[in-house]
Amino acid sequence: MVRFQLVIDCTDPELLARFWAEALHYRLEPPPASFDDWNDYWRSVGVPEDELGVGFDSIVDPAGVGPRIWFQIVPEKKSLKNRLHLDVRASGGRSTPLRERKQLIDAEAARLSTLGATVTRVLETEGLDHYAIALLDPEGNEFDIN
Repeated sequence: MVRFQLVIDCTDPELLARFWAEALHYRLEPPPASFDDWNDYWRSVGVPEDELGVGFDSIVDPAGVGPRIWFQIVPEKKSLKNRLHLDVRASGGRSTPLRERKQLIDAEAARLSTLGATVTRVLETEGLDHYAIALLDPEGNEFDIN
């Protein structure tokens, strides 16, 4: 079995950790035992001060199934299109009628917009059994809801 962690570069780790925890129904990961916060832990393993964020910087699946996601602070802002993006599944899948999938996807896009996401476009082609919405997270990373 292969396990992996997803790492997302960002300028504000706690902002993105809180957003993605809500978006994915994850939870903020508490610091390791015996550490008051994540920065105390990172200092203990030698991470330089200029690479430390403020607050929480990782999230985990409460069911223990999905990957841990770590938000790594970097000095530069995002400038190009993502080479990898997340598809957030909110539609119930292809067995759900298209009309109902659209309602579920629209509702999730509205919920995530209240948390700081920006809708960029609706992905829909007449005659195809597909509907999705493209969005940006609070730091401009692209993702889709389908």
